[in-house]
Order: sequence, then structure tokens, then C-alpha cells
Amino acid sequence: MNIEERKRQAACSAAKLIKDGDVVGLGTGSTVYYLILEISKMLKQGLDIICIPTSIATKLLAIEHGIKVSSLDECSEIDIAIDGADQIDERLNLIKGGGGAHTREKIIASCAKRFVAIADSTKYSKTLNMPIPIEVLPFARAFVEKRLLSLGGKPKIRIAKKKAGPVITDNGNLILDANFGEIENPAELEREINSIPGVIENGIFSGMVNEVHLGTKNGVKILKPG
Repeated sequence: MNIEERKRQAACSAAKLIKDGDVVGLGTGSTVYYLILEISKMLKQGLDIICIPTSIATKLLAIEHGIKVSSLDECSEIDIAIDGADQIDERLNLIKGGGGAHTREKIIASCAKRFVAIADSTKYSKTLNMPIPIEVLPFARAFVEKRLLSLGGKPKIRIAKKKAGPVITDNGNLILDANFGEIENPAELEREINSIPGVIENGIFSGMVNEVHLGTKNGVKILKPG
């Protein structure tokens, strides 16, 4: 089973958790693409839901597939949020933000009664060790970089593809990807990074997920904290 099929199976597994009448938080990324396709099929079978997207890209894709979208201004309570992950450790801490949408993704996940992560098994690791995406006010970039260095990180501004210059988030900010090596205490590092003035949000999601649907070569494995 290839990786794309594993993503699709994880997304379809999580979609089964959605109930009629739910307000659903829609994440961003390649695995969420398969979730949107599955939700579109479920709508044709009579499912009636409202979705709140975490990015402009997800919003456009959802509308294209006939999914009703709303915002936190209109729906402040979310029944379930489903999103991908760039890395998952054995304690079910996540790193997110490969697509640059982690600030909105964390807000939606925090609003949700239930937060479910979907990924293929290549994203599972004993310890988090990939660079952490950090959304930063452009005004504070140099200062934030110095503070990240003092914490032991190696920050690098994310450069856009097919566009000159850095990536600009949906919120109008920059992204620094900071490499801290193996992260033994994700919750502590998450707090330390977010305490730096000028940081909007970072991509560590510690202790937030209720369950993970992991696509493996042998089917979907459901992981829960503890």
C-alpha cells in the first residue's frame, strides 16, 4: 500500500466520526485533501454539516466540492476538528505547520470538543525531531531569531516556491523553521517559544489530540493518549 493510499484510508477512517449536524473544523494539507473528498461523498448521501476551514486553500477546496463553510464568528463551538500532522511522537504530541497554517489550525483544534489527527505511518516517530514552524510578525523577525538561538534552536526563514522572497501566511506574517534536534519536552518548548514577543504561534501541538488515525500498510491504526 503506497503512502497516498495510507493517507486516504486514515482520512476516511476519521470521517466516520462526523455526525449529522456537526460543525467540523477542516485542517490543511495533503491528507486533509482526502478528507474533503470523503466528506463530499457523504454529503451526497444526506449528511448535513458546516465546516470551518483553517486556510484559504482548504476553504477554496471545500467550496469546490460542495461543502458549506463558515467561520468562528458564526460558529464559535466546533464539534470535531480533523487535521493532518507532519510528525507524531509516541506520546501523541504533534508538529504541524508544513503548509504554514498552524496558527489557525491550533485555534480550530482548541475550539473543538474533539481533535483528531490523520496521517500516514511515515509521520510517526518515537521522538519529535523535525524543525518547528513558527509564525512571526515581520517587524520582530530578527529579535525572534536571536531568542530562538538562545533557546538552542537554529532558525531559518521559510522561502516561497514559485514566488520571490519568503512565505507569507494567510495572516500576513513570516515563518521561521527552527531546528532543535530531538525534543524531549514538547510542552515546555512550546511554551518557551510562544513566550517570545513577536511570535504568533508555533507548530508544536502538545497534549491536544484526542486520537490519531494512522494509515499503515496493514490498514488504519487508531491511537489514543495513555
